[in-house]
Amino acid sequence: MDSTPPAHGNPAPDSLAAAIRAGDRRALARGITLVESTRPDHRAEAEGLLASLLPHTGGAVRLGISGVPGVGKSTFIEAFGLHVIGQGGKVAVLAVDPSSQRTGGSILGDKTRMEELSRHGRAFIRPSPAGTTLGGVARRTREAMLLLEAAGFDLVIVETVGVGQSETAVADMVDLFLLLLPPAGGDELQGIKKGIVELADLIVVNKADGDLVAAARHAVAEYRHALHMLRPASPHWRVPVLSCSAITGTGVPEVWEMVGRYRAALGPTGDIDRRRAEQARAWMWSEIRENLIAAFTADPSVKALLAETEADVAAGRLTPGMAAQRLLTRFRG
Repeated sequence: MDSTPPAHGNPAPDSLAAAIRAGDRRALARGITLVESTRPDHRAEAEGLLASLLPHTGGAVRLGISGVPGVGKSTFIEAFGLHVIGQGGKVAVLAVDPSSQRTGGSILGDKTRMEELSRHGRAFIRPSPAGTTLGGVARRTREAMLLLEAAGFDLVIVETVGVGQSETAVADMVDLFLLLLPPAGGDELQGIKKGIVELADLIVVNKADGDLVAAARHAVAEYRHALHMLRPASPHWRVPVLSCSAITGTGVPEVWEMVGRYRAALGPTGDIDRRRAEQARAWMWSEIRENLIAAFTADPSVKALLAETEADVAAGRLTPGMAAQRLLTRFRG
């Protein structure tokens, strides 16, 4: 687990990039701290660092993991990560938590529960910082992911810690989105959002141990039946439903094997490359929107008119559309 504070006088992007590529963990921590910063001078340094490392990215498996509260996500990620390390891999975990800006989130609890994984020399765990927007959190997670790939990690797990739009944000930056579900069916199945299920490329029923083995088997059957009602995202892949016990380790190797099958099925067809290309285009437009909004709200002429315009909208003297046009006209000069 790395939480190295930002160093004063960061090394030049090229030397920092070389250290990251050499596997220097302190350099990697400094690099991630740099790309997380919102200071204009740090953003310029971060862009230089990313430009140096970009040719060395793209080699990792990008895996998103989400799950309903209480499903045992942290326990699963630790068991899964340790299994991949046991197979010779290097594993990094990034947590996306847009809720932490208000409540502190559950990042520290998650990292405590992944204690064995966080201590391992072939693992790296890092939470995304709280941001003012989910887009800001997602931006820093994407850039951190590129640094981890350049540092030689074979598997980068992007974990959703918050709820709501974070699942969509994570699904839009990974190759495969894994949904972890509890051993339940019926009413519990109805309570799971259809939209989240539609994002999944792989569904895993956790806690298939002890008295819950039969319930997990029943849940697998119900989830498989439910998936037949959904149109597959790719003609080359039908979403499988597996069961496992993160506590005993039963079924965990099969989950990693299924990730390999997914890549074997979609890699040669170009589906993964197309997915990454579309994600990169969407990321570009997200950056444009973020920067335009930042420039708009920072513009002195807009600031001078903003409070009055908001008051007019609240009082019903202007429609939101008219107010937006007034501010945009002022912004354009």
